[in-house]
Amino acid sequence: MTESNQTILAGVNRPIQIIPSVLPADWANMGACVKELEEAGVDRIQFDVMDGNFVPNLTFGPEMIAACRKYCNVPFETQLMVSQYNCETMLESYVNATKGANGEPGVVIAHAEANIHLHRVLGRIRDLGGSPSVALNPHTPFEMIKNIMDMVDHVLVMTVNPGFGGQAYIPTMLNKIREIRNFIIEKNLNVDIEVDGGIKANWTISQCADAGANCFIAGSGMFAYPTLKEGCDDLRKVALEAQKGNVLSES
Repeated sequence: MTESNQTILAGVNRPIQIIPSVLPADWANMGACVKELEEAGVDRIQFDVMDGNFVPNLTFGPEMIAACRKYCNVPFETQLMVSQYNCETMLESYVNATKGANGEPGVVIAHAEANIHLHRVLGRIRDLGGSPSVALNPHTPFEMIKNIMDMVDHVLVMTVNPGFGGQAYIPTMLNKIREIRNFIIEKNLNVDIEVDGGIKANWTISQCADAGANCFIAGSGMFAYPTLKEGCDDLRKVALEAQKGNVLSES
C-alpha cells in the first residue's frame, strides 16, 4: 500500500484548509478583500452564489468572481445555491470564473437538493475543467449522495440552513460528518470533507475536525477579527489541535 493510500485510509491527517466566505465582506472593495485574504494565508476563497430561487437571497454572478481573480492567486471555490435551471445554464460560466490564473481547476459545489440530474452536473463540471463537489443541507441524509461519491473531490456538509450568513451552528451535523468520513475510509476515496455554517475558532471547528472534516468555511467567524490573518491563524490552530486529539468541549 502506498503512503498516499495510507493517508487516505487513516482519514485523520488530511491537510487542514481554511476557506473564508466573502459573504460578510465589503462588496464594493472585493478586490482589496481577496488580496488581504491571500496575505492572511488562507487556502481557498469561497463565493456563495445565490439566485433568489433555491435560497431567498441574491449574491454573485460569474463576472464578479472572474474580476476578483486579477487581485490574487489563491484558489477559488463557488457554492452554487441556485435552481437546477440556473445551475445547468450558467455552469460553464461559473466553472470558468472559478479557475486559477493559468486555468487550474477551481472547486465548484453543486447542491444535491437542487439537482435532479446530479450525476450529469458533476460530470460536466469535470469535463469543463473544474473540481466537482457536492453540498448537503442539514436535513439531507448522506444516503442521497452515496452513489456519486466516486465523482467528487469534496463533500460540503452545511452546518446551518443556507441563504444567509451569521446563523447558529447545528451540532447534530457531527454525526453526518462521521458517517461520511467512515464511508470515505471504507471505500478508500480521495475526498475532502468541508463544513460551512457558524464555524468559529472554538468548539465548533474543533469538534468538526475531530469528527473528520478538514476544510472549514468561515464567514463572520473570520471577518469579526481585527485582522483577517488573526482569524485565519486562530481557526487553523484550533483545527490542528483537534487533529492531535486536543478537542474543545462546548461551552
